[in-house]
Amino acid sequence: MEKQILVSESFEEKYERHEHSVGKMMMHFEWCTKYRYKMFGKTEYRNLVSACIRRAATLHGIKIIELNVQPEHVHCIVSFDFVFSASRVLQILRGLSAKLFFQHHKKARLRYPRGHLWSRSKFASSVGFVQLDVVQNYVKTQDIHHGNRTLP
Repeated sequence: MEKQILVSESFEEKYERHEHSVGKMMMHFEWCTKYRYKMFGKTEYRNLVSACIRRAATLHGIKIIELNVQPEHVHCIVSFDFVFSASRVLQILRGLSAKLFFQHHKKARLRYPRGHLWSRSKFASSVGFVQLDVVQNYVKTQDIHHGNRTLP
């Protein structure tokens, strides 16, 4: 009997309960800047786009588990409700973050006059609780993997 209680306790901790559903959607996303321009080489711009992505996620109830911004691409592990599809979450994160980024960084319009910050390419992979630590470590160590140093 004790094992059943422990299993149900861990079940309660990991999964979200709603009226007609139980579970948790977690995805690893990656997307690039248009033309692979290194827009986020400076710490200021890296922090700005990170804040824009987090703001876009917060406005739509998307939880960011891990976020890593590289000079020309972004890695992100997110958790979201069943009402969203993976493509819809990507659309929200990329679209709203680009809009917010251009509002706060007017000179970026010189490089992207049409307002398309992100390229059409993207990567998405589902993540389970078993893989979560491995994927989080992968996202955290992208600076080492790419040998990036941020500019002041």
